[in-house]
Formats: sequence, C-alpha cells, structure tokens
Amino acid sequence: MAEESDLEKTEDASPKRLEKAREEGDVPRSRELAACAVLFTSGMAMMMLSQPIAQGLKSALKQGLQLDRALAYEPALLLVHTVRIIEQLCWVFLPLAVVMMAIAIASPILVGGWVMSDKALAPQFNRLNPLKGLGNMISKNSLVELLKSIAKTLLVAAVAYSIVKQQLQPMLALTAMPIDVGIHSISLTMQSGFISIVSALVLIAVLDVPYQLYQYAQKHKMTKQELKDESKESDGNPEMKGRIRQQQREMARRRMMANIPQADVVITNPTHYAVAIRYKEGETGAPIVVAKGVDLIAQNIKEIAKAHQVMTLESPKLARALYAHGELDREIPQALYAAVAEILAYVFQLRVFNAHGGVKPAQPTQVPVPDALDPHALLATAPTASDI
Repeated sequence: MAEESDLEKTEDASPKRLEKAREEGDVPRSRELAACAVLFTSGMAMMMLSQPIAQGLKSALKQGLQLDRALAYEPALLLVHTVRIIEQLCWVFLPLAVVMMAIAIASPILVGGWVMSDKALAPQFNRLNPLKGLGNMISKNSLVELLKSIAKTLLVAAVAYSIVKQQLQPMLALTAMPIDVGIHSISLTMQSGFISIVSALVLIAVLDVPYQLYQYAQKHKMTKQELKDESKESDGNPEMKGRIRQQQREMARRRMMANIPQADVVITNPTHYAVAIRYKEGETGAPIVVAKGVDLIAQNIKEIAKAHQVMTLESPKLARALYAHGELDREIPQALYAAVAEILAYVFQLRVFNAHGGVKPAQPTQVPVPDALDPHALLATAPTASDI
C-alpha cells in the first residue's frame, strides 16, 4: 500500500518542476480570456475611432459610387481607381488593426505571463502517435473544451439574435436614410454588437481562468517518490554531503593547526580547553583567535605550541570564555579585551625579560572575565529541578 501511495500523483508541483515546465514553454493559458480581451479592446477602439472610421467609409463609398465616364472605357484606370479605394479603406482600419494585433500579442501575459522558449518550437515526434491523439480526443479535457465551445456558440448566437431582433427595423430603414445618417447608424450597431458579445463572453472567461489554473496544477502534480528524487538531486546524497562536511572540517582543522606557530600565547584551563591568541600591533585592532579546541584537539594545540616554543599559560575561566565566544580568525569579544590584554602584557614583558634581563614580571592569576561569558559559571547559577 505504501508503494502504491508513493506512485500516486498527490503532491503539488515543486518550484523546480514548475520552473522546468516554464522553460519548456508550458505555462497556464486561457484562450477564452485572451479572446475576450481582444474583443473588448477592439470594441473600445471602435468607439474611440468611430468618427474617423465613419468619415473614411463615407469617403470611400462616395468614390465607389461616383464613376467618371472615362473609367467605363479604360479598364486600367478602373483598376487603379479600385486600388485607391481599397488603399483608403486600409488606412481607415489600420489603427484598429494595430490595436487588435498588439492586444493579441500581449493578452497571453494575463495568465501565465510572457514566456519565450525555443524548446516549444522543437519538433516533438511523440505527438505523431495516432493512439495518443485518439486518447486526447476522448479525454476529460476534450469534453470540457467541447462544452465550452457549445456554451460560447449558444451565448454568441443568443446575443446576436437579440441584437438583430432589436435592430431589424432600423437596419431595414437604412436604404431610405442619407449616407451620413446611415453610416452613423451602422457604426452604432456594430459597437453595441461588439460590446454585447464581449459582455456575454466575460462569463466564459471568468469560469475558464480558474479552471485552466486548476488543470495546470493537476497536470504537474508529483508523486512522493518524485519529490524525494528531486530533493536528492537538489540537495545531494546525504552520505556524500556528510563526507564532504567531514573533509571540510578536516581541512579547516589542518589550517587551524598550521596557524598555531604564529600565535603569541596559548591559554588553557589546563586540561580540557586550549585557545591560541595572536596580536600584531598595527595589523588588527584587537587580538585574534587563531586556534581553539577541547580535549584531544586542545592537547594537540598544546603539543604544537610546545614544539614551536609558543608560550602556554593557564587561565581556566578565560580559556572557557574564549572558546565559547571567540571565533576563528576573528577578533576576540570586546568584553574580554581587558583580560586578554593583561595576559599579552605579561607575555611581551616576559619576552623582554628573557632577552635582556631585568625584573621578571609577575604572572597574572586573576584576570577580569565576566561571569556571563563563562559557560561553567552559567551552569552553576542555572536553576535545578529541585529549585523549581
């Protein structure tokens, strides 16, 4: 049962799956919304351009009905006359055509956004499979598209019938009207027809958009096994990642050990903690932690320090605080400046004493370390179960 559930597409598509589909040109689209947008924009453009279009139609109609006697005997001149009328009509409807073309190109971004993918243009020979094509013809999606087409046809037919019924008498009376009045009447009829049809198609578009989004989500659903495989591909094999992290820790540890010879002092607690500190005046604003560790690593730090004659100094509280709050290759916390400065002052004075003699400096025993930075002090003050 578990294996069957892993093979069922019950999980939403991952961002990676959706991005891959988008790269292949597969995005949700609503043809009904695009058609509705084109028709609506065309209707609005016709209303705005009604006067120029009406004037252009009037002029073209006058030229078409007024024929010079010479044109009847010269076919070539008649052809030129006809071409001029057609050219004039093209200029009349050019603004409307430009608007419709722009909306037809831009309307896909309403659902799914704009996508440019060369993969969608590549030939897909699996589409030539007749059995698969037959399956698509009798699929659920095909049934829905058929129902939408029937509903759209019925709506458009009903609206067209209603418009024709209302405008039948005015249309029959056009023959008795002056040209100006007739053209204006036709323009109004066309505008109202477009707007009425678009208004009817809005209902189809409003229902189609959520359906297309739902279909797209269902199409790209994934099985649990696919999600697991994708996670492995994205994040890598956990065992491999573990080995990589281990190698990174080993490399960081080797770099840390290589920095110990440049340290000025190693502060210990003395058995469990060891922190190596370096300070070069003018190089950094404060001392830097070059190495730190506990238990076995602390012992290795002390051994390397001894081999390279780096001073080791016991200060348990300071060692614990530096280990807990200091970061490798970073300056020590500001709250520990005074304590570390006291240690370094002793180290530098001892170097001068060893080189030139004089008064031997006293080793600091109680350096000022805030209790809030000492992990042991925090554990000692933490409430126990009996206190609660």
